[in-house]
Amino acid sequence: MVYKKKRTIITSPGLTELPPLAPDAAGLIYDYRRYFTYTLGQNKYCHSVKYFYKALALTVRDRLMERWKKTRYTYIESQCKRGYYLSLEFLMGRTLGNAMLNLGITDAATQAMHELGINLEDLAEAEIDAGLGNGGLGRLAACFLDSCATLQLPVMGYGIRYEYGMFRQRIVNGRQIEEPDHWLRDGNPWEQERPEYTQRVRFGGRSEKFHAENGELRVRWVDSRDVLAVPYDIPIPGYRNGTVNTLRLWKAAATDAFDLGEFNAGDYAESVATKNEAENITMVLYPNDASENGKVLRLRQQYFLASASLQDVVDRWVMVRKGDFTDFAAQNCFQLNDTHPSCAVPELMRILMDDQGMSWDTAWGITCRTMAYTNHTLLPEALEKWPLPLFGQLLPRILEIILEINARFIAEVSSHWPGDIDRMRRMSIIEEGDVPQIRMAYLAIVGSFSVNGVAALHSQLLIQGLFRDFYELWPQKFNNKTNGVTPRRWIARCNPGLSRLVNEKIGEGWISDLQQISRIAALADDREFRQQWHDVKQANKAQLSALVHAKCKVDFNPEGLFDVQVKRIHEYKRQLLNILHVIHLYDRIKRGDTAGWTDRCVLIGGKAAPGYAMAKLIITLINNVAGVVNADPAVGDKLKVAFLPNYSVTAMEVICPGTDLSEQLSTAGKEASGTGNMKFMMNGAITIGTLDGANIEIREEVGEDNFFMFGLTSEEVDALRGNYDPNAVIACDTDLQGVMNLLRCGHFNLFEPGLFDPIINAICSPHDPWMVAADFRSFVDAQQRVAVAYQDRERWIRMSILNTACSGKFSTDRTITDYNNDIWHLKPMEIGSVEL
Repeated sequence: MVYKKKRTIITSPGLTELPPLAPDAAGLIYDYRRYFTYTLGQNKYCHSVKYFYKALALTVRDRLMERWKKTRYTYIESQCKRGYYLSLEFLMGRTLGNAMLNLGITDAATQAMHELGINLEDLAEAEIDAGLGNGGLGRLAACFLDSCATLQLPVMGYGIRYEYGMFRQRIVNGRQIEEPDHWLRDGNPWEQERPEYTQRVRFGGRSEKFHAENGELRVRWVDSRDVLAVPYDIPIPGYRNGTVNTLRLWKAAATDAFDLGEFNAGDYAESVATKNEAENITMVLYPNDASENGKVLRLRQQYFLASASLQDVVDRWVMVRKGDFTDFAAQNCFQLNDTHPSCAVPELMRILMDDQGMSWDTAWGITCRTMAYTNHTLLPEALEKWPLPLFGQLLPRILEIILEINARFIAEVSSHWPGDIDRMRRMSIIEEGDVPQIRMAYLAIVGSFSVNGVAALHSQLLIQGLFRDFYELWPQKFNNKTNGVTPRRWIARCNPGLSRLVNEKIGEGWISDLQQISRIAALADDREFRQQWHDVKQANKAQLSALVHAKCKVDFNPEGLFDVQVKRIHEYKRQLLNILHVIHLYDRIKRGDTAGWTDRCVLIGGKAAPGYAMAKLIITLINNVAGVVNADPAVGDKLKVAFLPNYSVTAMEVICPGTDLSEQLSTAGKEASGTGNMKFMMNGAITIGTLDGANIEIREEVGEDNFFMFGLTSEEVDALRGNYDPNAVIACDTDLQGVMNLLRCGHFNLFEPGLFDPIINAICSPHDPWMVAADFRSFVDAQQRVAVAYQDRERWIRMSILNTACSGKFSTDRTITDYNNDIWHLKPMEIGSVEL
């Protein structure tokens, strides 16, 4: 691979201007046949759905490509301000259906495939979910890009092109088993390699000072082990507006394929060692950082993303503006999605000083006017820190810059609070200790002009707790931007039955302006509309039941209450509280306490991090409880339990529309926002939840009568710490005693004594930060209110309608509008449709 080769530029309108592609069935059929026959080399004897899917993907991609080109022209020629969204995760899901929806060609494609004797749904099923993210953080990033394109904002996403996703989850004997998720095994028809924009990223080596030609003392990074960052672009279409933005993903490659001398000497392994080391950077999403090697690899990923992306932006600027950085800060904005891209702050300083020859003050003036930081966690342990020695060995020049940033920052703190040594120690980017640590969140705050939380409570708790000192220094930096999700994928795409019903009543305007969906609230008391709503929900529940049967071999009766909790497995999300309630229901059935019973089907899904032992043990408990409950003839259809393996975006597109009850159980004060709660709400599920994260705002929108609240508030949680006695709580609650007795006697682990002792000990510990026992009684009582409400079908349907009707606030279109109005200040750019 040649790096930074000078390109010969050829201009010829005949090479670039082509007639627009037909969006009708006939045009799709023509292009489909051409790709299937000539590009993929297939014929009438082909029986592989993989090739049928690829032919359609390429056909649809062409229609994106012409809009993509027009969008790029508009941005370049207008010299508009640009936004850049840096994220280590983009959980995109499948692309085909979303692209057809946003292009407005779903019906034409359905007709075209029908005429060819092909079922479009079969092709959609052949697409593998892109393994570019883990959970809510990555899915939020994907929704943000969709809304930026729909709002016609010039925003480009930057991420990493992971060869393998986090892992594929299998359940064997109740336990999570991790397998490689080689999602790129058959290639990705949606990406476009752009080797001409390859960047060089440095690692290791050392810094040296030298005198530039003008006599100035400068610094350069030398003797480094370089890696190439090769970009792959993915089109991000807006909703039927002609805009197609770009997600640029970086793949790591070696500067040389292998050492020919070592190869000729017979040492093949050593000859390719450098190549393998380079490519490992982008091999796996979020490596397990339990080991030192894992930590190094994760830091390499973070710097790789920041360096390649910023170099790319600066190179583009230099090319267009001929090296004039006068208005760079006014024309560019970088949004850091959590602490992972925090290296962007010192990396931009390095580029501006070392590569562009700026002074510290000039470079810092640009950097701290272009960086904006979004925080996604209230857990102090989740705020990334890197051991200073490790950081210095891997990124020596970047460490020098961080130390200088910190020295100047501490001087500012000292000037503001003279003599307050404790405050300086608390606020320092470098945390003291046997092994000093770099606090990456603090680095992001110091280097950014905007710091935002992602829900009203989250932002409030940040300035009252984790970041209080910084808020007292710079109150103007802090703001809230409540998260959202895109209604295109999370209603229009995943719930076609509901979409058709809503379209019939209020038109299609809600798809690009979700506030309009509030108009269906007036129909909540219309008996005919409620029946139609119920019919759609039952059809969706039948689809979800089929998915559960296929994946779990458990039969869910669609007449029962579908009670769902799907998200990353973590103690603070309290899947444990959910399964304790399931055990309580099982205990009631076995005791004959079933008067006025509501049949319930409980679905739980999510992945535990490979090194998170307690989370994996909770998965085992869920599966063991499910095995006992589902096999007991005395239980029958009264209670069914299933753990869905390998939870994904595609699975959520079936789960969301079929859910009756959305479980949002985090300990108050622990969940930053949540976005699954919004997806469920949009599709008419009713929430049972604590007053945490965006649950608070969901309850405010829909009203307390249409939300099942339980549990301690964040203030009550804080007040209880230090004198929490879970054993006293258990002793005062006969229902909880019954649950704990079943756990202690090993009812769910008869052949593995002591298996769940760590869980029992955690529940009974006065130091349990999640306060599971404290919220048990309130949760059980709220679940009983749910059971009673579900028996009143007309009331439940009305609640469902109102949840959807009140979901307008939780569209990422509103979230992105807030980001743009308050932080980015980008001008929407009209692209226009492709003319036929």
